[in-house]
Amino acid sequence: MSDSYLVEPDVGFIKEVIKLGGEDVKKCYQCATCSVVCPISPDTKPFPRKEMIATSWGLRDRLVGNGDIWLCHNCGDCSTRCPRGAKPGDVLAAVRAYAVTEYAVPKKLGKMVNDPKSLPILLAIPAVLILVAGFIFNLFGLGWLNFSPTGDELWQADYFSNYMVDIIMIPTFFAAIAVFALGLKRFIADIHANALQEGKTDKEKIDPAGFIQALIKIIPTILKHNRFSECGENKERATSHMMVLYGFIGLFIVTGCFFIAEWVLHIEGPYSQINPIKWLGNAGGIALLIGGGLMIAKRLNQKDEVSSYKDWYLLGLVMLLSGTGLLTEMLRLGHLYGLSAFVYYLHLIFVWALFAYTPYSKLAHLVYRTVAMAYQEYSGRK
Repeated sequence: MSDSYLVEPDVGFIKEVIKLGGEDVKKCYQCATCSVVCPISPDTKPFPRKEMIATSWGLRDRLVGNGDIWLCHNCGDCSTRCPRGAKPGDVLAAVRAYAVTEYAVPKKLGKMVNDPKSLPILLAIPAVLILVAGFIFNLFGLGWLNFSPTGDELWQADYFSNYMVDIIMIPTFFAAIAVFALGLKRFIADIHANALQEGKTDKEKIDPAGFIQALIKIIPTILKHNRFSECGENKERATSHMMVLYGFIGLFIVTGCFFIAEWVLHIEGPYSQINPIKWLGNAGGIALLIGGGLMIAKRLNQKDEVSSYKDWYLLGLVMLLSGTGLLTEMLRLGHLYGLSAFVYYLHLIFVWALFAYTPYSKLAHLVYRTVAMAYQEYSGRK
């Protein structure tokens, strides 16, 4: 006799997924074409058919803690070949957006990051924070943002204290890491419990050493974007995604080097244009700008692809972050110091937003997808 399962649909969950871009989920009639055509779906318990069924029935707990929603790279093969136009790739993208909000704390902030009406408030927070910090620094004679500086004094302590910037950014960066850590603790426990329930693994407990080995093993796959290359549709997405990924990696390295130069070696900016670290920073900024531009062009040209606010928020942040950074440098080199100071102030707003809001935005998939891929490798599911 087969086991019975009581279905308790979460109607609120279904409505939220539809709001986040999965409005075609109800068109699915469970033909399994999506799982058959997906080139990266595992041989055992393949996706996304079972996720489409769970979403249409509102089985929230079966999805939020399901690592398979993160293994999907939304390449579009399933959506292109779906006979009903249910767009499984977009549905899973919506479920991922919901999961990000569920695992991040506080959840209210997560909902604000995905709500366009809250954008002015989210940007006003760093704008005010930087000005207040500058005012406090000015009271103690430690530096201030001056929109009428001359020469390279813009970057010295009397005009725009780099120490003030670091004191704001460093706690924000580590606060974001803490949010990720809290979410990942729950996420790993949930995907393991889900895998045991669905028979995706026979390991009762996760071995930390084995999991770390699996994580290291899948890093080359991520850096090479191999999964994107396996897709039949939208293979060109790999190029723009790699440009953005390597742009962020390059800028992260540059930020670390400049932090050491300032706090350890006490070498103040600006740095020479022939400095290799400066080259890396410029290359990273340009890669972000071009990669983001290619993504925007693709979305505008592909009318059948669902683009929700969470997509445009991330693309806009990438473009504004890289654009203001490069423009600040060009204005300084052009001796437009006052304008350069103002653009740099805007750049800092976007940098703070990147650090603070990443655990709640689409960019969080860099962390959750990496962990899900590592778990798949660890469990031995091919």
